[in-house]
Amino acid sequence: MRREAPWPGALWALLFGNFAIGTGVMVVPGTLPELAASFSTSIAAVGQLITAGALVVCVGAPLLAGLVAGWDRRRLLAVSLAWFALGHLASALMPTLGALLPVRMATLVAPAVFTPQAAACVGMLVPPHRRAAAVAFIFLGWSLASVLGLPMAAYLGGHWGWRAAFGVIAALTAIGALWVWRTMPAGVKPAPLSREGWLQVLRHPILVPVVGITLLQAAGQFVLFSYFGPLLVQRLHAGPGELSLIWLWIGLCGVVGNLLATRYMDRLGSAGMAMLAMALISVSLLLWPLGLALGWTALTAVLLPWGLGCFAANSSQQARLVGLAPTLASASIALNSSAMYMGQAAGAGLGGWLLARGTSSWMNWCGLACLVAAMLLSLNLGRRGRATA
Repeated sequence: MRREAPWPGALWALLFGNFAIGTGVMVVPGTLPELAASFSTSIAAVGQLITAGALVVCVGAPLLAGLVAGWDRRRLLAVSLAWFALGHLASALMPTLGALLPVRMATLVAPAVFTPQAAACVGMLVPPHRRAAAVAFIFLGWSLASVLGLPMAAYLGGHWGWRAAFGVIAALTAIGALWVWRTMPAGVKPAPLSREGWLQVLRHPILVPVVGITLLQAAGQFVLFSYFGPLLVQRLHAGPGELSLIWLWIGLCGVVGNLLATRYMDRLGSAGMAMLAMALISVSLLLWPLGLALGWTALTAVLLPWGLGCFAANSSQQARLVGLAPTLASASIALNSSAMYMGQAAGAGLGGWLLARGTSSWMNWCGLACLVAAMLLSLNLGRRGRATA
């Protein structure tokens, strides 16, 4: 059996870029209590940073995909990381929540560019038969953001304030920008999609429903995920150390889950892997009340399936889109990223609404309903695909 060559250095740089981007995106959920205390406002009010930022990425990903189509990907990806670094540095200096909100929104233009464009250009860096695994590989960066970045941000926020966490993220992202610039080959330019190309994506009988699955599963997770920290402080009297450890646990599970997804993607298929990941998340949402009632040991067990499935679900969806229509990947992945952040915005908004009304006990059930809907849609698409075949 022929042994595959190691991943090229550019893929490692893209993985690190996703790590920095993921840590920056998740820093607000990780530092919600400190942000609320710093600005003397409610958790639900600070949660607007999650919703507004997610909406920026949601709208920006498909729009910017067309605007940057002619850019050399080396320059585009390095510049987007540099923008993210400057945005976090500026955010750390903001005196009020009102001042931070527009800066945060401007900063999150970078994920709208980096994540989908990094995934879209992977197909030009590896042989066709390794595309799905390569997409899953660079998305390990998001898993590492969960296992290392988010606990780090929560720990820094709990001990030195949220501004320190934002400053460290700025430094990490600057390193990522330099790494991408040094390793990414020049001249990588996926063919720009015309208006007709976008219409092909929107008219495709499978691509848009697959994107709908992403929206539903992201919304289902973020109803509860956005407010993990405040809920654990309220229900289990968690301090910065406990919060960092629980984020670390979820992240470790996420790394394992994504590694397993990468390893078995070809065997199970991207659709099968996505279904498995969503089923695991659903188990955790179902058992969430039991975990809170029985304490930390039970909670870590309850969160195990969620951790295994959270990033594997997104990696599988990205690989699914690339496999369905490789020539339309630039647009379909941008649209998928848009759906993911739209789901995050919707989930965070719903979770904040429930929290503000003292009905946080409904969060997991609302999330579970979204995951069940996503799985039913995925099953239906599978049947349609087999019928077409």
